[in-house]
Amino acid sequence: MITIISGTNRKHSVSKQVALQYQQILEELSIESTIIDLEDLPSDFISTALYENQGTNVVFNPIREHMKASQKYIFIVPEYNGSFPGVLKTFLDALEFPGTFTGKKCAMVGLSAGIQGAAIAMSHLTDIFNYLGMHVFANKPKLMSINAMMENGKITNESNLGILRDQAQDFIKF
Repeated sequence: MITIISGTNRKHSVSKQVALQYQQILEELSIESTIIDLEDLPSDFISTALYENQGTNVVFNPIREHMKASQKYIFIVPEYNGSFPGVLKTFLDALEFPGTFTGKKCAMVGLSAGIQGAAIAMSHLTDIFNYLGMHVFANKPKLMSINAMMENGKITNESNLGILRDQAQDFIKF
């Protein structure tokens, strides 16, 4: 079982669309997966699931437990202001430390409207995951100009789809 995290809480995000398409790729490879969409975080999450309140938010706790139980993760990482969304960092901060990620594995897919493909965002996130003791898969697709690659909520560019399929196949073996 692989957990896919759509790394923004923006409504109707491209990240969610890519997460759904990635889930379909995994399904084609006979790999079960679930999606955690940060858009679904409780509205009071910041004030009720962090720091001294960790473990007390009854809506967030099942997400927290799911993340702790998972062994492999795929993070869909949009580029916001030269890095990744603050809500993704806050989400990570609300998870149990050090138990959630230590010794586990993750892959990342970067998305950007511009030409960076979220390279810097994934670099920042890699530093955090290394600190948390997680093994980060080296193949990190950078999907630049993502809006031009999408049609009806799906990536239509065959080259980018091939890159995602290759990453998924290799990550399964990782």
